[in-house]
Amino acid sequence: MALMGKFFSRKSIFKPSPAQMVVSYIVLGLWAFVALFPLYWLLTTAFKAPIDVQTGPKYIPWLQFQPTLAAWDYLLNDPSAGNVIARPLLNTFNIGITSAFISLALGTATAYALLRFQYRVKVGYILSFLGCFIGFMLLTGAGLTWYFALAIVLVIFLVIMQTIGRRFKSAMRNNDIAFWLVSQRMLPPIAVIIPLYIMFQQLHMLDSPITLIICYSAINFPLGVWFMRDYLENIPIELEESAFIDGASRYQVLAEIVLPLAAPALVATYLIILVFAWNEYTLALFLSFGPNSQTMPLLVTAQNATRGPQWWNISVLVVVMIFPLIAAAVALERFIARGLLVGAVKS
Repeated sequence: MALMGKFFSRKSIFKPSPAQMVVSYIVLGLWAFVALFPLYWLLTTAFKAPIDVQTGPKYIPWLQFQPTLAAWDYLLNDPSAGNVIARPLLNTFNIGITSAFISLALGTATAYALLRFQYRVKVGYILSFLGCFIGFMLLTGAGLTWYFALAIVLVIFLVIMQTIGRRFKSAMRNNDIAFWLVSQRMLPPIAVIIPLYIMFQQLHMLDSPITLIICYSAINFPLGVWFMRDYLENIPIELEESAFIDGASRYQVLAEIVLPLAAPALVATYLIILVFAWNEYTLALFLSFGPNSQTMPLLVTAQNATRGPQWWNISVLVVVMIFPLIAAAVALERFIARGLLVGAVKS
């Protein structure tokens, strides 16, 4: 009985009992199995022959099926198309890394400005700008050249700002601006895909990596503002004030004090934004028509042929697609953990 009592008793509130430890490890083991089994199934399917996939399920290589590189050889050395992975993977790298960097840079600058400066933007100016923008779209849609339409709209906007716009008393302050920026991430891409398609079609920018970089940077920019504002808020402003007293400029403070302290959050936020850009499908589907800007998500869905989903090819593509992200997460795990936890407890 004494032994059983020790097994179920705990020495302190911070140290669980042996029984609780056993239960915890069992639960964690089951959860790890549930979380990791899809990756195992994906990896094994990438080395299966079509007949093994269709007559499955087969779980254990060399016992239930003989591993093969047929799917890898088909995708990397297609008799008619050659290496079908290289171009989409390179596009995914370029578009994802570039757009994530732009979103992070703009988001960090915006978050810092909203924390260190006070803004008061009159609602009248905002409504005037929106009205003029709609007018610009209508004029260009009616056939007027864009530079004439822009000149007309700018003149109207300046006149409105000096007259009607000043009559509005209400204004948006820092918290209102931050909420409005972050709320843009709630808008699903499918809601704006038609105007985006028409706009880039008129600009002759469809099927271009630059188009996807612009769109991904815009839709992920609110994430940079959201995460970095929460982190920068916990950096003591006294550090910056001390540097100002010593004669440092605003840019020196930002480059030598704020950014080094925010390095963990920058890395964590960059990887989160990169994952969103890496896996984005809707915008790429509508704005890409050929190999110039085809990304890996499009190539994966293209394996759903008339004969049904080719799971062996899909598995190979997904393994190739997720490996760089997993490698980056493992290499930067220390920064990610610190960046995600700092800011969780308010000082």
